Amino acid sequence: MQEDESDITGATPRRRPKPDVLEIGGRKLKPATLMMGHGYDAALSEGALKPPIFLTSTFVFENAAAGKRHFEGVTGKRPGGSEGLVYSRFNGPNQEILEDRLSVWEDAEEALTFSSGMSAIATLLLTFVQPGDVIVHSGPLYAATETLIGRILGKFGVRWLDFPAGATREEIESVLAEAKGMGRVPLIYLESPANPTNVLVDVEAVAAARDSLFGDERPPIAIDNTFLGPLWSKPLEHGADLSIYSLTKYAGGHSDLVAGGVVGAKALITPIRMMRNTIGTITDPNTAWMLLRSLETLELRMTRAGENAAKVCEFLRQHPKVESVGYLGFLKDSRQADIYRRHCTGAGSTFSLYLTGGETEAFAFLDALKIAKLAVSLGGTETLASAPAAMTHLSVPDARKQALGITDNLVRISIGVEDPDDLIADFDQALGAV
Repeated sequence: MQEDESDITGATPRRRPKPDVLEIGGRKLKPATLMMGHGYDAALSEGALKPPIFLTSTFVFENAAAGKRHFEGVTGKRPGGSEGLVYSRFNGPNQEILEDRLSVWEDAEEALTFSSGMSAIATLLLTFVQPGDVIVHSGPLYAATETLIGRILGKFGVRWLDFPAGATREEIESVLAEAKGMGRVPLIYLESPANPTNVLVDVEAVAAARDSLFGDERPPIAIDNTFLGPLWSKPLEHGADLSIYSLTKYAGGHSDLVAGGVVGAKALITPIRMMRNTIGTITDPNTAWMLLRSLETLELRMTRAGENAAKVCEFLRQHPKVESVGYLGFLKDSRQADIYRRHCTGAGSTFSLYLTGGETEAFAFLDALKIAKLAVSLGGTETLASAPAAMTHLSVPDARKQALGITDNLVRISIGVEDPDDLIADFDQALGAV
């Protein structure tokens, strides 16, 4: 948000009275470069190289007229959002700088950050969904997302239909047509790769199917881009309207914070911001500051983890106690491979490992790990492994888990930045314990 010079005083913790440098000599600067300073002017914070943490609940207005003007923006009486800092439930310097930088990765118009990935998803759904609506989504989804849609919103008369993550345009169009006949479709919600099976959704096919059925009354397409974004997948380029992140994962990347984000077009971000202002799901200043630190090394961390995953998966696919490895780098001559070529620039570092056997074998493998940690979550500097059917997706009904490939022998692994040969040695000895 660009400030007017008349709103800036030396005593006010405002952050950006002049345009940022976004290009040099006609060359557009890359996100990795912009993470070092975009959205922040050191002159407004006593020359501090990095933004200070603004631990304050409220901000002093320049005058009463400014206070009224800022609240007109916060409450939506005037378009464009707040012109200045108001109250930490609405905005703050750390959060605004973070949102500026987060939008850069997908070249989005605007971004919002939240107290968790689920608070981002919940705020999004509360913004667009009304009682009696029919949500269409891909499957599987993160278990808490399925619970929010199916059980919590279901209490208010919201229904849902889904299609499998790898569905064709014809299959997607059939589900959308059925949903349209049931009632208003406010949103199409995707997750790609699907958690925890690692199956890709054809975003272009979803957008084409939506456009052919809904014309000018098109429901927005929102996609959870946590597994591959923002480095290896940019869904906004392929027809999605909103990208959702658990910033806890790769963006945070050190397993020491919880946060969420949404990026996309201003026209859609604005009503989500109004909902966030009301229910108070914004990220806190300290977490925003930590994320600013983490974004500076995002590309380095994700690149190293991706290289490690390629080496580890190559070892695992040849092991006799491994049934299969759901790693995107292994896709060949299939619909999934075609989606991968069109949508992704890297295979990521989180994958699904199917062991020969069932829960007993999966537990034995997990219990024997020495370097990799037995914990949920993903995208950290350390390698993590878990059993989705018994842990993150335990609340999903057994029949649905089986239909979606969330079986007892499935282990989800997120590779970190350790030495890859050490990780291979760890997995080798753990498999020996099965």
